[in-house]
Amino acid sequence: MAQEIEQVFSLRNNAQAQSISGKGDENLRWLESRFGIKVIPRGVDIILSGELKKVEKVYQILENVAGLEREVTAHDFYYASELVSTGNNASLKQINSEVIVTTARGRQISPKTAGQRQYIQTINNNDIVFCIGPAGTGKTYLAMAAAVAALKRKEVNRLILTRPAVEAGEHLGFLPGDLQDKVDPYLRPLYDALYDILGQEIYIKFREKGVIEIAPLAYMRGRTLDDSFIILDEAQNTTHEQMKMFLTRLGYGSKAVVTGDITQVDLPKGKSSGLIEIKKVLKKIQGVGFTYLTGSDVVRHPLVQRIIKAYEVYENQRKKV
Repeated sequence: MAQEIEQVFSLRNNAQAQSISGKGDENLRWLESRFGIKVIPRGVDIILSGELKKVEKVYQILENVAGLEREVTAHDFYYASELVSTGNNASLKQINSEVIVTTARGRQISPKTAGQRQYIQTINNNDIVFCIGPAGTGKTYLAMAAAVAALKRKEVNRLILTRPAVEAGEHLGFLPGDLQDKVDPYLRPLYDALYDILGQEIYIKFREKGVIEIAPLAYMRGRTLDDSFIILDEAQNTTHEQMKMFLTRLGYGSKAVVTGDITQVDLPKGKSSGLIEIKKVLKKIQGVGFTYLTGSDVVRHPLVQRIIKAYEVYENQRKKV
């Protein structure tokens, strides 16, 4: 029979206790469900009772999230539990310590996982970076944050954001309205990220001055982009020719980040993804960095992580048939 123990985890004050517990003690209830022990709040104390090894794991999780110097989220608990379950001693405080940029509303944007932290370090150390990973891992948002930070530090003079408009065959002509109306549906996620980071007023000002340019990939052809931070999003939907075209646009003083999810390629049959083949092409080129994010780096609803894992299992089984 497993040894049963009771252990008390003490917090600094009531404010921290409230943050750790979550609304309606939802974080503590999640710990109970995840590890099968009793987690009871008592003022600034949290009483853990149950099987020894499980109590020890929950205690480690509480230590990790309590070290954060901000409001604790449900994702923090989920990720801390993943670290404990895999025997990883990474500190959430250390992972969150690097502030990439502060938004217009005063919110600090920092990596939330070890994979995201590595991604930012790779951007800092290379002129061209490829980030491959599933939805919700922060590929595009963190690249945007890094781009805005570079702009604020005057390391670049403009931001150029692009996506392949696969659904319209990159012709866009049959859609109603002017050019902006035609490309808006494909580029809306990029607008949303910039609104959040810069605020609407500064975003509009930068767009009007040409400091920020958002356009479909087809409109990058024939250009040389100097002193720019360029982000190619949804790159799994580029062809070999489009990827080559994009990468050869890079001019002096520029940096490029290419993001995509190779499990969600929307290209027509017979067309191979330029993102899937790129590591074979550029694996030995100095100044090019690769980061691979996984389901554990997802910072959306925890259900998204389970969905991604379920698809991975299903697709692996299909390949064996």
